[in-house]
Amino acid sequence: MSIWRSGLTAGFLALSLVLSACATPHLQGPQTPPLGFNGPRIEAGTEGRGAFIVQDGARLPYLRWSPENGRQPWAVIIALHGFNDHYASFRLAGPWWAARGIETWAYDQRGFGLAPHRGEFAPESLTSADLRTIVSLVRAERPKALIVVAGESMGGSSTISAFGGQTPPDADRVVLLAPGVWGWSSQSPFNRAGLWAAARLMGARTVEPPAFAVRHIRASDNTQELIRNGRDPQSILSTRFDSMHGLVDLMETATVRLGVVEKPTLLLYGGNDQIITKRPMRLALERAGERPNLQTAYYPNGWHILNRDLQGEVVYRDVEAWLRDAAAPLPSGAGPVLPALQADPKAR
Repeated sequence: MSIWRSGLTAGFLALSLVLSACATPHLQGPQTPPLGFNGPRIEAGTEGRGAFIVQDGARLPYLRWSPENGRQPWAVIIALHGFNDHYASFRLAGPWWAARGIETWAYDQRGFGLAPHRGEFAPESLTSADLRTIVSLVRAERPKALIVVAGESMGGSSTISAFGGQTPPDADRVVLLAPGVWGWSSQSPFNRAGLWAAARLMGARTVEPPAFAVRHIRASDNTQELIRNGRDPQSILSTRFDSMHGLVDLMETATVRLGVVEKPTLLLYGGNDQIITKRPMRLALERAGERPNLQTAYYPNGWHILNRDLQGEVVYRDVEAWLRDAAAPLPSGAGPVLPALQADPKAR
């Protein structure tokens, strides 16, 4: 038995040495600015399309929905999409808000949509720098408007990480729609070990979730929108292992930093969320603690991509009302998230 144990220990030691010798998971780096680069700018296009040219010269395309008839917006939302999604994820919310005087700029984050290095994850330091630059550009473009950053899922992770960092973007408010907080500290030991090894041994290899594993997992009750998203050529369906590792890293950063975001923040969460499930959200909110600047809203019938749910207008209306008066009750009457999760056995 002692010989068997010695051999097993030696085997684990050898495996650890092999894995530690493997390269750390790949993340895309900043670009080298092109010759003649004169700094960040907005590159306007037609029909609400254009691009943000950010601090390293990278081109991050955007879609914009503006109030009609040349009306100036009273608020501007800079919107960040979720993992493997792209700027069109706000295509339902944007027009609704525009009709009420709120302009929305939704942009492709690095590695997604039409942004550089599709499929390759970018480090938090780089995406936070992008967001700081974009907020600065939009504020200069709309100096009289309330500037708001809204992040959905991974976009929420990026938003928290940026606003919880040492140099937060110069925005006035933050909106988080089911933010990604399923980081390493709330993953199972099996998930942690498997992804750690896969990202080092097979980092660039792409994989699609097997049908049996996702058959009963839904991101929304809006089936038509799920089908459209799955057929969208800008959506990523097959994901690199190192990108998944980068995502979990980002979600852990968001979990840690949620409690230090200083800007007035509205966090929205659905009771049917099967992507960021109840336990990770409960743990993140408990870790953040009671904060006077953090308001939360729990939608018992909501799913993960709240802004595309069948009850999406309920969410749009609550966001609009909160932007107009953060101290007023939300029109939906949605209660706080944490008490609902603490009372739910599924969140334990």
